[in-house]
Amino acid sequence: MRIDVVSIFPEYLDALGLSLIGKARQDGLLELNVRNLRDFTTDRHRTVDDTPYGGGAGMVMKPEPWALALESVLAGAGHSPATAEATETAAEVPEHDGAGRPVLIVPSPAGEVFTQSMAHELAGEEHLVFACGRYEGIDERVMEWAAGSFRVRPVSLGDYVLNGGEVAVLAMVEAIGRLIPGVVGNPESLVEESHSDGLLEYPVYTKPSVWRGRQVPDVLLSGNHARIARFRRDEQLRRTAERRPDLIEALANQLDSADRAALADPATAEHTAAGPAPAEPGEASEARS
Repeated sequence: MRIDVVSIFPEYLDALGLSLIGKARQDGLLELNVRNLRDFTTDRHRTVDDTPYGGGAGMVMKPEPWALALESVLAGAGHSPATAEATETAAEVPEHDGAGRPVLIVPSPAGEVFTQSMAHELAGEEHLVFACGRYEGIDERVMEWAAGSFRVRPVSLGDYVLNGGEVAVLAMVEAIGRLIPGVVGNPESLVEESHSDGLLEYPVYTKPSVWRGRQVPDVLLSGNHARIARFRRDEQLRRTAERRPDLIEALANQLDSADRAALADPATAEHTAAGPAPAEPGEASEARS
């Protein structure tokens, strides 16, 4: 995968040279290029912003440096900028076929919310471009113009505002990059983590089994894989219901009877982990009948 990032603070992205993403770059699994938007200005002050039309607080990022920077990205990747006619058509028909065009992601609190599902989707792309806005944002005409050469997607990390797009890009590149085959050493770890199945991840423990008076749940020491799996599932449900009830609502039609029992009774997880309760007198014969 190729990733290009345009920012007025390119050094902000230095962290992407560390850890698994940095190793993925060294191993050739991920190509990452960072461009300084100020390199595409034409005045001696390297100005990238100006006052907004219509008045208001703050400054708006000028369109021409962005157009030049994005054209440079296209040229570096072997693409030609779209003609004016193509740009106009793309703006009129945003759902038109985007085969072969890079995805231009613009971090913005006005964008669609970034999710694990979107990370999986974007991990399948060949070329992602991130435009890090600052101030009050980028002149809207840049998005309209770019639609001729890119598939433009404004994306938000959540319902809050950052000073710029760089922090969002760090988060998104890490979330996307770790899904590229070969980046994470054990691919099974991608399956058993938060949001992989719509739920939050279960709690995890390591040695020693007793630490400062707190003991690891007995079921995890039992060696009974079926009980462990049920315990972890129940813990996922309990944690998700407590912290993200919206996720439980979204999965309502996918929960089985054991899941519903765990949600109905907070003690169910412990009961299930301990195994079935002893049968009361007479129950065994009724079960066999």
